[in-house]
Amino acid sequence: MKKILVTGGESRFAKVLKRKKSKFKFIFRNKKQLNILSETSIKNNIKKFKPDYLIHLAGLSRPMKIHEKNIKKSIDLNIIGTANIVNACIEKKLKIIYLSTNYVYPGKKGKYKETDPLLPWNNYGWSKLGGECAVQMYNNSLILRACMTEKPFIHKSAFANVKTNFIFHDDFIKIFLKILNKKGIFNIGGKAQTVYQFARAENINIKKKYAKNELPFKMDMDLKKIS
Repeated sequence: MKKILVTGGESRFAKVLKRKKSKFKFIFRNKKQLNILSETSIKNNIKKFKPDYLIHLAGLSRPMKIHEKNIKKSIDLNIIGTANIVNACIEKKLKIIYLSTNYVYPGKKGKYKETDPLLPWNNYGWSKLGGECAVQMYNNSLILRACMTEKPFIHKSAFANVKTNFIFHDDFIKIFLKILNKKGIFNIGGKAQTVYQFARAENINIKKKYAKNELPFKMDMDLKKIS
């Protein structure tokens, strides 16, 4: 059974992953147990658990405004912290799996392929792309540009003019566990549809609204590489 060390062990995604049975042995570490801003903390965890893979979930995501208001925190946790993790993995020749986001794409044309030019449209996207840069420099890596969310959908309304690839955490994990042995960059999500269509499939009472400047209108990705 392969051992996988997981940073960000109390993140939303990690909490769902903990409930899933798999052929892997996951070792979840929270930010106190494994501080991604401390190279010593990272190395000590790798030395202690001797994992086969490292899944990097730790970082800063919501609320999105925090990446505009506190740029230093965004850089520290999503870029510098990720670079620290990569350096430790390089030293031990340990594979890293990094969860990125579809926010690294411009969101203007849709159907984005992994090889398309990148131009994040907000600071969160830039911070995740900064992390990607460090990971991509290391060949023993897997980058997943994900579009996933909690179930049930947490908002009372959803955008009817924003197209994306939302998938619930549980459904994402089914794909995720099958591809941990792969390397490179992969888009992962559900079928391309508006956020409203996605949310209404689970809740017919969801209210419809329209984005103006909150999000790009065409955020959907091409998922053929992973299919």
